[in-house]
Amino acid sequence: MTTFDSTKRSLPDLLSDICKGKIQLPDFQRGWVWDDDHVKSLLVSIARSFPVGAVMLMETGGEVRFQVRPVEGVDANSVAKNPELLILDGQQRLTSLTQAVALAAPVNTRTAKGKAIQRHYYFDIKAALEGEDHLEDAIVAVDENRHIRRNFGRDIELDLSTREKECKQLFFPCDQILDDRDWLQNLFEFNKDEMGTYLTFQNQVIKAFNDYQLPIIELKKETSKEAVCLVFEKVNTGGVQLSVFELITASYAADGYNLRDDWLGSEIREVDARKGRLATQELLEGVESTDFLQAITLLHTLERKAKDVEAGKQGKQVRAVSAKRASVLELPLEAYRHWADPVEAGFIESARFLRGEGFYSPRELPYRTQLVPLAALMTQLGETWREPKTHEKLCRWFWSGVLGELYGGAVETRIALDLEEVLAWINGDEQLPRTVTDASFDPERLESLRTRTSAAYKAINVLIIREGAEDFFWKGSIQSLDAEEVSLDIHHIFPKAWCQSHGIAPRVYDSIINKTPISYKANRMIGGDAPSIYLDKLQRHAHVQADDETFDRILSGHCIPADEMRNNDFHGFYATRKHRLLKLIENAMGKRALTG
Repeated sequence: MTTFDSTKRSLPDLLSDICKGKIQLPDFQRGWVWDDDHVKSLLVSIARSFPVGAVMLMETGGEVRFQVRPVEGVDANSVAKNPELLILDGQQRLTSLTQAVALAAPVNTRTAKGKAIQRHYYFDIKAALEGEDHLEDAIVAVDENRHIRRNFGRDIELDLSTREKECKQLFFPCDQILDDRDWLQNLFEFNKDEMGTYLTFQNQVIKAFNDYQLPIIELKKETSKEAVCLVFEKVNTGGVQLSVFELITASYAADGYNLRDDWLGSEIREVDARKGRLATQELLEGVESTDFLQAITLLHTLERKAKDVEAGKQGKQVRAVSAKRASVLELPLEAYRHWADPVEAGFIESARFLRGEGFYSPRELPYRTQLVPLAALMTQLGETWREPKTHEKLCRWFWSGVLGELYGGAVETRIALDLEEVLAWINGDEQLPRTVTDASFDPERLESLRTRTSAAYKAINVLIIREGAEDFFWKGSIQSLDAEEVSLDIHHIFPKAWCQSHGIAPRVYDSIINKTPISYKANRMIGGDAPSIYLDKLQRHAHVQADDETFDRILSGHCIPADEMRNNDFHGFYATRKHRLLKLIENAMGKRALTG
């Protein structure tokens, strides 16, 4: 099926339809007009009959319905309520031309530095007739009072505030281009000696505007939401990317539902909206509207699949569980309303589960994407996720996804499979979810983990902390000190300076095996000393006063072997700590690591 047509339309006809409201904007299009220099350049291009690019429109009347609004500057009260076409690409050009050429009000534009200004545009007729290469100089922009001022606004350099002044100085207003009969009559009255000059200008410049043909790509009304979204993003590479949320917001608004207010609330009462309520849980501060919509879509499509199976459908007739973009875009309003409150509660339960696993800050979360299936699972499970057997399976699935590094990149397929398979597993199916079976951890991966942005790096750090690791100097666990906002960081165990002086390569001493979370105070005391020296210094400090047994226990809480530290045996330390970290990982995943 052909999804679009290509044609041409005259500029006057196009602008007329925009002013009548036959052509409008979908509400996801942001308000926009080019800056003053771009508007001038656009007018010159059309005066010279240069191409200014194609415009993309979409037929209305299909299944895809959006809240609509007129182009900026057009009176919303005087236009058709049901447009025939919507602008998908070319908004900046069409808005600029509508305001500059088709409307009497000043153009709301801005300077090159972004300052908001209002401008009327004129052609200096005599300058325009000096030749096409002079047209750029012939375009003149005046302020909202039709003045050009100098000397910091104290003096008027050019005054075009009346028709008489325009005609006597031969400055033609661009907002008369589409119908110059009134201006021509005024010229005859105030400056009829220049009628011949004007008629030449009319034939050379105004005629170019009235004859101008804009290439049009017109999408048919059968175009899907997903296609609209993708097309919009492809053609608006210089603008802000369109999100699924904005597209669905415009779609729901056509049915009288304000999704933006439901998610974001008003500026005054943000906390009353879903995003604000979720953000009261620190771990959920980063949850985006798309995450929320994906979780709802998962549950909606899961319910839909169950109905298909119950109805006896088979094979391709059974619609799949999905979190893909196309499925989110097809989410019915009634499904959103049905699932929104339960899913919000599911995200809250997800935060409680994560705190139980040792995560307390959004920066510690390995993957935000894994929150989506977790919240969907929690929505289905309710309080039963706390039951020991259910909790054990949830933990094994979660840590498998994290330590197996399976939730990076495109994960829509995995998200949908996990919801179905983990639920089945919890409900007694012996078949392990694919995330659990797919997950593996190569011991050599520990040696390559050097950046704290890695999901596995974050996860291992949390595993260490949740074992009750204490600080080397301050009294208390790393977890409690972090909650009290004591300055902590992940530092080298064998100091970098010591390693360099002993010929140990950066790829070795910078790995997570040689790092652990401690306070800034402990790190400053470590400096670049050998472990045997800084351990003695720490233990003897007047505010610590710890014997070997006490400090060995602290080191053990970090999976650090005490004997190798006191003997400055880096290679022995490295091998032992690697083995201990692997044990933590294996316990979390519920399976043996790969043979190293």
